[in-house]
Amino acid sequence: MKIATWNVNSLRVRLPHVLAWLERHQPDALALQETKVADPEFPVAAFEAIGYGAVFSGQRTYNGVAVLSRSPALACVTDPPQLVDDPQRRVLAVTVDGVRIVNLYVPNGSEVGSEKYAYKLDWLAKMRSFLEDELSRFPSLAVVGDFNIAPEDCDVYDPEAWRERILCSTPEREALRRLSALPLSDAFRLFDQPEASYSWWDYRTAAFRRNQGLRIDLILLSDALKQRVKACAIDAEPRKLERPSDHAPVWAELAAGP
Repeated sequence: MKIATWNVNSLRVRLPHVLAWLERHQPDALALQETKVADPEFPVAAFEAIGYGAVFSGQRTYNGVAVLSRSPALACVTDPPQLVDDPQRRVLAVTVDGVRIVNLYVPNGSEVGSEKYAYKLDWLAKMRSFLEDELSRFPSLAVVGDFNIAPEDCDVYDPEAWRERILCSTPEREALRRLSALPLSDAFRLFDQPEASYSWWDYRTAAFRRNQGLRIDLILLSDALKQRVKACAIDAEPRKLERPSDHAPVWAELAAGP
């Protein structure tokens, strides 16, 4: 089973990129973030035409998550009890082929010390509670998405320049470690990887051409799936396209389950 995650930064703009990527790579499930599409306007027919169903939770202009899958997506959750009063569309949990996939678009946080930063840390604490409940019910759990946190200095092109800034601050990284302690393992780091591997590059300052990026798009696997994972990689090719997302897809390959 192949699962993937991609912050597309507007599905309206990036729909041709997503369709082409699906046809080329044929994942069993692709989690999207920042779709920025209200539910009535989601392009279901475009995905059905190439053999993918879609479940989604969106809002116009901001946020929005979706899962595209070749098999039916079951037991869909868009409003975890811990976030039931939160109107932002950032969470989508589904089961595909026996694997529970939780698709997250973690808040950016704006800047350290801001109200949005406090919201981000509170959101992550609530998400840990939700994921703990999910893991107790679904041992085969994959938590994927744009985490808006670079886990370690090796995930940042210039660690000193980013020291204690948003996406790299100690409280954010500690919140991510608390999620990992459930336990959930970073699939990318289970394999030897090229140095300077990133999944996001700022549109400004020719950051992609200079490979000045951060690895903030993650696939976290439960112990049951950690035993099945065969490979995990970042596909930077879509970042080279005209009008690309500022993020690249990340994928993981799982061996067949028991």
